[in-house]
Amino acid sequence: MFSSNFKETLKSVGAAFFGVQSDKNRKRDFTQGKFSHFVIAGILAVVLFITSLVVIVSLVIPS
Repeated sequence: MFSSNFKETLKSVGAAFFGVQSDKNRKRDFTQGKFSHFVIAGILAVVLFITSLVVIVSLVIPS
């Protein structure tokens, strides 16, 4: 479904999202990564993060 390059981008965005991206991988991303892949992966990460927050809050606070 996804190319291996996009999978690497997802891993890089995930690592950067949590602040554990290595300098070596960051340099690789800037030289070999596609901007569009990073935009898509970033949007997916933000949507996943917001969705998980909504689910957690809805479980903690009964309606």
